[in-house]
Amino acid sequence: MFKSTFAKYLAVFVIIILLSFVILSSIITTTIRSYVTETKEDQLIRTCAAISGPMLNIWNTEDIKAYVVSGVAASSVRSMINIDDEVKIMIADAEGNILLTSVETVEIKGQREPLTVKDGELGTLSFENFKAKKDKSGNQYFMYNGPMSSIGNGKYKICATEIAKDGVLRGYAVALISTLKDDAMVSAAKKTIFNSSLWVMLASVVAVYLTTEKITTPLKNMTKATKSFAKGDFSTRVAVSGNDEIAELGSAFNNMAESLDNFEKMRNSFLANVSHDLRTPMTTIAGFIDGITSGAIPPEKHEYYLGIISSEVHRLSRLVSELLDVSRLESGERKFNFVNFDLAEMARIILISFEKKIEDKRLDVQFESDEDSMTVFADKDAIHQVVYNLIHNAIKFAREEGKLSVSVTRYNKKIRFSVYDEGTGIDKNEINLIFDRFYKADKSRGLDKSGVGLGLYISKTIIEAHNESIHAESKDENSAEFWFTLKEGSHTSKDVLK
Repeated sequence: MFKSTFAKYLAVFVIIILLSFVILSSIITTTIRSYVTETKEDQLIRTCAAISGPMLNIWNTEDIKAYVVSGVAASSVRSMINIDDEVKIMIADAEGNILLTSVETVEIKGQREPLTVKDGELGTLSFENFKAKKDKSGNQYFMYNGPMSSIGNGKYKICATEIAKDGVLRGYAVALISTLKDDAMVSAAKKTIFNSSLWVMLASVVAVYLTTEKITTPLKNMTKATKSFAKGDFSTRVAVSGNDEIAELGSAFNNMAESLDNFEKMRNSFLANVSHDLRTPMTTIAGFIDGITSGAIPPEKHEYYLGIISSEVHRLSRLVSELLDVSRLESGERKFNFVNFDLAEMARIILISFEKKIEDKRLDVQFESDEDSMTVFADKDAIHQVVYNLIHNAIKFAREEGKLSVSVTRYNKKIRFSVYDEGTGIDKNEINLIFDRFYKADKSRGLDKSGVGLGLYISKTIIEAHNESIHAESKDENSAEFWFTLKEGSHTSKDVLK
């Protein structure tokens, strides 16, 4: 019936409100009725007690008949006590025959009519349905709540007490009061609660509708956006307002969309770069080989062009190797062998291997190490790949006669490796993207387009596999620094993976 979250949420809320009002109405009306009942019972008990006392002094058959015949009996009895006009009194003999009453009108079919006495008979009281009850002093009373046939079909609350003299039951003193006003008051209370509930319900439904709409609208927009994502369109964003959980979810969704959009752009760029990097050397290789086999290239030039072909083949090999590294790292197939080795010595050897490129750019090289030997516990081949890649990038992007600094130092009880170069720097908007897969910072560090944006991603994946972190910093537009940390030597594999 209710398919949407909005409808379910609204229906549940309305049901809860309805149940709450029903329970509240029941509690209030029950409390009112209980209070009125107790108040009226106390009033009737006091009236019965007030009647029974004076009647003992005058009770005998002749006297009571004289009271009845005189026609002033009821008013005389009422004059003995101070009671509310709503409270009616009766005196009955031991058999329940009503001898006198102050009831002047009765309710007949919803109308008040004068009490008609036939042949001097006022009717007979039956105490079968009365329930015995004692007051705080231990005196016994009989209580009844309901219609009384002798005085009409209205509902009454009736209290009766025995009138006894010398241990002999002479009759009963009876006090009664109509419950019409009580019922009307309870009915009015129910009506008031019902009307109030309707208005509160209306206000609640409006409030819930607006609140739920505010919650579900971003969710609906996210659903539409995910359908667009499934079709390859990552440009859709959801509107975010406020700072609640829904706003946080919207922001997270937009960040995810931004990441997917960037990833899609990087993937497209990667495919274009890979296609270009594969096509260019293959075209070069095919062209030179065709030239050699066709005789277009003279024999004395064969060695020169074969050298170019060899260089292009090595370039293709490096590209394929990087792609394989990414595949193995992401699938978890690459296993790491943790050993103790000298990171400072490794950095020196790698730096020396770039001697020709350093001299070609006339770089100002500085090497810093806290000690001659800085032992770390890591996978030696994997870290060699990372250090080589970082130093290679630093040399590639450094300016002519710029500064190149490599340092191996202690940092927060770990070993910190850092490479600094003076060159093009890194744009602040690209710092968070520099380690992403397929990313190439073409604007700030785009002097060399030979890579496909996998080197730094591979480096980051390797360092994170060591449960460490790698960082990139660019304090100005003319410099950049990359650094990572490793656990110091004399550890175990379990220590590294903690």
